[in-house]
Amino acid sequence: MTTRTIDLSVTIEDNMPAHKLFQRPVLTTHLSHESSKALGLGIEGDPMTFQTNFIAMLDHVGTHVDAFRHVSPSGASVDEMPLDMFFGKAICFDLRHIPDLGDITVADMEAAEAKSGVTVDRHIVLLCTGFHARHYPSLDAVWKNPLLTVEATRWLYERGSMMHGVEGPSTDKPTDDRFAQHRLCRELGISHWEWLVNLDALLGKREVQFFGVPLKFKGGSGSPVRAFALVDD
Repeated sequence: MTTRTIDLSVTIEDNMPAHKLFQRPVLTTHLSHESSKALGLGIEGDPMTFQTNFIAMLDHVGTHVDAFRHVSPSGASVDEMPLDMFFGKAICFDLRHIPDLGDITVADMEAAEAKSGVTVDRHIVLLCTGFHARHYPSLDAVWKNPLLTVEATRWLYERGSMMHGVEGPSTDKPTDDRFAQHRLCRELGISHWEWLVNLDALLGKREVQFFGVPLKFKGGSGSPVRAFALVDD
């Protein structure tokens, strides 16, 4: 048996799509190998040149995790949350039948659980809808993601699933400003990753090990992550 690493993160790029309420990121070269020659570093015949980049972005851009602070003024910031919340055993549900702006229901979750062959028991649950592959990087990737219903969210919580992950910029529909799923997560004390990619590579793999660890931003309402899964073949 061999173990493979599956990258589940979208590439962070200058001006990439972001949630409808959020500014797009800015990434540009700060010092290049060419411009840093003027610093006169290194030795004669072997100059020391380097590149550094300027990055300006919100903590909810690209593949990211929401801290409790994101939806609650008194909630824990990302640096205060237990590190072991951000990795662990995971299951990926096949929900590719869910259409754009569709609803992920309890019935969908139960059918996907049965198809996966793994019973949810404190697992991280990843929801593969095929949404990212259908739309990114067009603006439809911002305006058409499905909804994880509050009933399906509570179904996860009742099975000990404290973290879940979705494709696209949100667990709530962009056409609905009530943010019912986020408000229920606030009530239950659970959270999620958003804008995961390549989840189809996990389908049929039963239980995998998932990692989506945030940067330690003081007071952070969330953080970009390099999400990946370890899969045994």
